[in-house]
Amino acid sequence: MHVLSELYVYPIKSCAGIALQRAILLETGLKFDRNWMVTDASGGMLTQRTHPRMALIRTAFDGGDLVIDAPGMPTLRTPLDAAALSNAEPMRATVWRDTVDALDTGAQTAQWFSELLGMPARLARFAPQARRNVDQKWTAPLTTHTRFADGFPLLVLGQASLDDLNARLAQKGAPAIAANRFRPNLVVGGLDAYEEDFVEDMLIRADGRDVQLRLVKLCTRCPVPTIDPLTGAPNPEWPHEPLDTMSTYRASAQHDGKLTFGKNAMVIEGEGAMLEAGQAVDAQIAF
Repeated sequence: MHVLSELYVYPIKSCAGIALQRAILLETGLKFDRNWMVTDASGGMLTQRTHPRMALIRTAFDGGDLVIDAPGMPTLRTPLDAAALSNAEPMRATVWRDTVDALDTGAQTAQWFSELLGMPARLARFAPQARRNVDQKWTAPLTTHTRFADGFPLLVLGQASLDDLNARLAQKGAPAIAANRFRPNLVVGGLDAYEEDFVEDMLIRADGRDVQLRLVKLCTRCPVPTIDPLTGAPNPEWPHEPLDTMSTYRASAQHDGKLTFGKNAMVIEGEGAMLEAGQAVDAQIAF
């Protein structure tokens, strides 16, 4: 039996995520996932790739607010409802090759992130009316859109794949890593290790509704999984793990030798359904 074992949202791109028992599914992914992004003064994205201390920025939901914390910093709040920012300054925010309309969440958040990162920074909120289309190379003939995620609405990871990687790390004496290093939205138990590579559709009965997710592209990995979310830096004894270990068996010929782990997905059916940890998943292999 396959089961949806864990759910994660990452409200601010490249900052710490939130493990949830349940989450609402939208076409753009889980509700509030990557709705915010830290930018430089000109609106360009800032991520752990160049600012690993962003891993220390923790997020939580409290009533109508997104609560933001980091070591040595005061607690910051910003409204979850974009309508509460109706008087906000509009801005343009760039995520990879896409530049989209966004809302500047204000001087207080800018000061907070600037102080933490030691450079001028702002916190952008994806504008409600904006649309950022996913690369149709991977979804054709279908189309979909996302917000500040790297490229797709959802990332799916098989628990057995993580278990296998941790077993390989243990053989070297390296410490195990948690699922959040790979920043998945959905962790699925019951699959064989790396079976998600070959899954085309996942079907879930949620809220009395049918949910269909299409897994469209293997996720190529950058150095972010090497950053320990507890320290905001790589482990000094194992600074290149888990990528060193993955390089021995996860290089993808389909993606020019890049390392892959997990699979990106889009929503075919079920927008508005409530996903919940423990729900059964029917994983359909592409033949």
